[in-house]
Amino acid sequence: MEKNYLSREGFEKLEAELKDLKSRGRKEIAEEIAEARAKGDLSENAEYDAAKEAQGMLEKRIAELENALANARILDEEDVKTDKAYLLSTVTIHNHKVDREVKYTLVSKDEADFKKNKISIESPIGKAILGSEIGEIVDVDVPAGKLKLEIKNIER
Repeated sequence: MEKNYLSREGFEKLEAELKDLKSRGRKEIAEEIAEARAKGDLSENAEYDAAKEAQGMLEKRIAELENALANARILDEEDVKTDKAYLLSTVTIHNHKVDREVKYTLVSKDEADFKKNKISIESPIGKAILGSEIGEIVDVDVPAGKLKLEIKNIER
């Protein structure tokens, strides 16, 4: 099985989401299905079909979260070295294409949040800078074209 490395914060966030979906989420879906069933003929009941589909999506997400948590390994940020870009490293990069510096924290796919500058190590930029050292220049193929990124700083 593939290990899923998470920060303590990321682990707790996934755990809270799972708990919420198992309690509140399942209860709400059960109520929707019961309501739709009460409206009669199930063969032509769009509300019932929609509720059953929502139930399937909910159970799929629950299974994904259970799998992610079962394979989780919590990384302590103090253990993250700053000689290279590792998972949980905060990396300052200079994008030569737009002549701008940006700070990204490298995280697992489950913790990625672009609005908070947390990028997945499975994303094109994450893959490219993972293992890089300060001063190194990497080329990245992204949907918008090719980027030239220079690693300016690495912190925990």
